[in-house]
Amino acid sequence: MRLRISLRELEVFVAVAEAGTVTAAADYIGLTQSAASQALANLEGGMSVPLFDRVGRRLVLNEQGRLLWPRAQALLDEAGAMQDLFTREGALHLRLAASTTIGNYLLPERLARFRLRYPQARVELLVANTADVVEAVTAFRVDAGFIEGPAHHPALQVVPWREDRMCVFAAAEHPLAGHPLSLETLAAAEWVLRESGSGTREEVERLLLPHLTCLGRVMELGNSEAIKRTVAAGLGISCLSRHVVEEWLKSGRLVELETPLPPLSRTLYLVRHQARRAGRGLEAFLSLEPEEE
Repeated sequence: MRLRISLRELEVFVAVAEAGTVTAAADYIGLTQSAASQALANLEGGMSVPLFDRVGRRLVLNEQGRLLWPRAQALLDEAGAMQDLFTREGALHLRLAASTTIGNYLLPERLARFRLRYPQARVELLVANTADVVEAVTAFRVDAGFIEGPAHHPALQVVPWREDRMCVFAAAEHPLAGHPLSLETLAAAEWVLRESGSGTREEVERLLLPHLTCLGRVMELGNSEAIKRTVAAGLGISCLSRHVVEEWLKSGRLVELETPLPPLSRTLYLVRHQARRAGRGLEAFLSLEPEEE
């Protein structure tokens, strides 16, 4: 069977899907605008359907385009892997996204090990909230994402990555520090937590509410670093990953509270698009984990 479409046309299609205009897509992949426009026209002709709706100056994927996108990206990934089959480590390109705790406290050391082992590799890391990480994976902007709670998008493959111990803590001078606390006292305390809807907030409530029934007064802050500093200043108590507060627990600025709660931990997840194979960069990165954990 003679193929009616080419990899170059698919490359243009994916670039336009991501950039929103032919001009921006052409700049990204190093083509002239006319060449990119012709390639897109040839692809739509070869597929016998339009792939975009024209909305003002932008091109927006229509139903057929959304159906083609993951298949086109998968083919381009395979072609890229074939092209790099016999090249050296300099061809490795790792693009990750991670929610804030993972991106700020867990991945940097692993990325450093990766670069030490593959010094010529290109590494990109997007640190964002869980929803943005999921969106980056589904939009093919990254090879994989790491999130602090489960995701339910139908296009994603979500697998447990590692366990993360949680810690209920306060400033060393806080009235609740230094003596055993009841569940009633904890429930009535002033809490400083992430905003509603964040992955960390959902996990904290999942861990605490079965024991405390409710949380009385809650101040919401947008990131874990702000929570840590606010609690250290003496305002309220909180529950975060031990990785976030470990250094300040050791220095004495924060203390872990004595509670009747069971050990608290959550599962961190690796998320990938089901239609996208793991590239050499991601495979090399993930292969570090069993040796070093």
